Amino acid sequence: MRDFKGKRYWLVGASEGLGRALAVKLSQAGAEVILSARSTERLDALAAELPGPAQVVAMDIADRDSVAQAWGALGQIDGMVFLAGVYWPQSAKAWNGPEVEAMFDINLTGAARVLAHVVPDFVARDAGHIVLTGSLSGFRGLPGAIGYAASKAGLYSLAESLDGDLKDTSVDVQLVNPGFIRTRLTDKNDFTMPFIMDPEPAAQIFFDNMQRGGFARHFPTLFSLVFRLSAFMPHALYRRLFF
Repeated sequence: MRDFKGKRYWLVGASEGLGRALAVKLSQAGAEVILSARSTERLDALAAELPGPAQVVAMDIADRDSVAQAWGALGQIDGMVFLAGVYWPQSAKAWNGPEVEAMFDINLTGAARVLAHVVPDFVARDAGHIVLTGSLSGFRGLPGAIGYAASKAGLYSLAESLDGDLKDTSVDVQLVNPGFIRTRLTDKNDFTMPFIMDPEPAAQIFFDNMQRGGFARHFPTLFSLVFRLSAFMPHALYRRLFF
């Protein structure tokens, strides 16, 4: 079991929803949390509410210079949790170029900008904990998920590559793939979302997995089976069932 007491964890995308709830869990477990997002107003309020030490560092993950500046302000960290993400539901028949590009740029390339600093530092010290937040939508293409599903699939592949390349080091890599969580992003959906969860219980599952270890955690468990088993379906059958 991982002990978080006295450890410093950088939470990227912690201003609301799952990120905010996870910050509370980590602080309660004794970690010092560094909170990053573009706007610091909500982060300042969160930091004031946490039971343990907290630092707020403003950062725009769409801007390489902003990420570099934030990294320079952190000090040494023991772990990084990437929770940032944007989402606009849309079909390929209603392609919105700027929104699709933003989903790739924040959800996937944004992670790469952060990892460009975190990974070399952790490898050089032969220590560290990297946690990436994917999605059940990353298993295969989904209707109305142009941009979002593909960006999460890329994040899944990135996490697997990191885990494989770093398997002989003391750098731990984890991927958490949640289903629907009640946030301002899922509020955009106009369809019934099976097994939707509130941020607090989702954060507890997330935290438990960080504590236990193991590469990937997909939840809710029953709902995740639909996506995991779909990976074995021939394309024609998958398209007929899901589209």
